Amino acid sequence: MLKVLKFRYFLLAFLLIGCGELPEKKQKDATTEEISIPQNEVIDTDQKIILFYGNSLTAAYGLDTKEGFPNRIQQRLDSLGLEYKVINSGLSGETTSGGLNRLDWVLNQPVDIFVLELGANDGLRGIPISESMNNLQSMIDMVKGKNPETKIILAGMQIPPNMGTDYTSQFKAMYPALAESNEILLIPFLLEGVAGIPTLNLEDGIHPTAEGQKIVTNNVWEILQLVVLPELDSEVVLDTKVEEVN
Repeated sequence: MLKVLKFRYFLLAFLLIGCGELPEKKQKDATTEEISIPQNEVIDTDQKIILFYGNSLTAAYGLDTKEGFPNRIQQRLDSLGLEYKVINSGLSGETTSGGLNRLDWVLNQPVDIFVLELGANDGLRGIPISESMNNLQSMIDMVKGKNPETKIILAGMQIPPNMGTDYTSQFKAMYPALAESNEILLIPFLLEGVAGIPTLNLEDGIHPTAEGQKIVTNNVWEILQLVVLPELDSEVVLDTKVEEVN
């Protein structure tokens, strides 16, 4: 019975990513609002840019954006005295096709680290794996084409087996395959430790709560730290978790 309940919450989490329905009191037009660098914002030339490019998970759907993992990563970087600026370019309901279409505009700004978090909505809609994979590959190619020195991190995702076990397993395998072929870093599963756990999702049992976002932050930080803190000993780096960030 516990496994059944856990799967139901896991399925609901992915349904939210696709349909984007939450109470209006916490919704901040996440389905239409993309967060990026305003035209009139002056960026410190000494700062390096980390761009989080994804869907509602990146956009902190249903929460204040300060509670989402991109902002929590910014807080972690600031606490360590690292000269990085985080840009949240998450758009709720985004697919790999939509992400590919808007990427050229987003890349008009300089990017040192590009975190790609897309594909879950493709999986929910049963889009052919080959199409999703080609779109993700095209985005990786575009980022490299703009600046070969940009470090790319791919966020792995998983979907419930309602599309069939073959599709589900191929979807999961798509991310490590892309990471390996492109020699880029991989976050194995962005929602590890959050998906399917009611207390870590919003009141309707879907997107991560602020507490859930803290866990997602740690999942991201575990890989991101390998880029931003390459000079530190691995045991020291792994201690820089983010549970204390409010």
